[in-house]
Amino acid sequence: MALFQRKPQTSNPLSYTTIGLNKNLLIVGLGNPGKEYDDTRHNIGFTCIDAFVDKTTEMGQWVDKKDQKCLMSTGQMGETRVIVIKPTTFMNLSGEAVQAVSHFYKIHPDQIVVVHDELDINFGQIRTRKGGSAAGHNGIKSVTQHMGEDYGRVRIGIGPKVPEQMDSADFVLQKFSREEQSHMPELTREVNAILSELIFGTPIAADTRNFLI
Repeated sequence: MALFQRKPQTSNPLSYTTIGLNKNLLIVGLGNPGKEYDDTRHNIGFTCIDAFVDKTTEMGQWVDKKDQKCLMSTGQMGETRVIVIKPTTFMNLSGEAVQAVSHFYKIHPDQIVVVHDELDINFGQIRTRKGGSAAGHNGIKSVTQHMGEDYGRVRIGIGPKVPEQMDSADFVLQKFSREEQSHMPELTREVNAILSELIFGTPIAADTRNFLI
C-alpha cells in the first residue's frame, strides 16, 4: 500500500499515444553525472529512478547510449513499453538527451515524465503535474526548451533551504541530512508507486503526496 495522502486538483491529464498494441512511456530522472554528485539533493531524480529500475523485474540493465547522451533501461510492463533514462550531460543540458531519445523512439512530449528535485517544496512531499514553470530549475528549463511544456513532472521536495541565506546552488549540491537519508526508502517507494500507476494507465494530474507519517 502506498504511503500517501492525496490532495487532488483539477488538471489536464497526461495521455499516451498508442502504437499498435503498445503504449510508450519515457521516464527521465534528472541529475548530474559523477560520483561527487551521488546522494546530493539535486540528484534525487537519479536516485529515484535507480530504485525503480532496481526494484522492477521487468526493467533491463542500464546501457550507455552515447549517441543519445544517456544511460538507458528498457522494459515491457503490461501494454506499455517503458524507457527510463539518466542524461549523461550535466543538468543544464538534460533536454538534449530527452530530445535525442524521443526522436529516436518517436515519443511525444505527452508520453514523457520527468522526475526531479524541487527546492520550493518541503522534504516529505511529492507533487505531480503536467507542464508548469521551471521555478529556476535548470534541468527543467533545458527539457522545456527542447520539448515544450506538455510533459508530466514528478516533483520531489528537497526544501526548505537551511540556512535561509545559503546560496541555492550550494544547498542543492549538498548531501541530504542524516534524518532525510533515513526516509529514502519511503520516498523511493512512493515514487515507484506513482510511476507504476502511470505505466498502467492512471493519468497524471496535479496531486500532492506526503510520504512522512
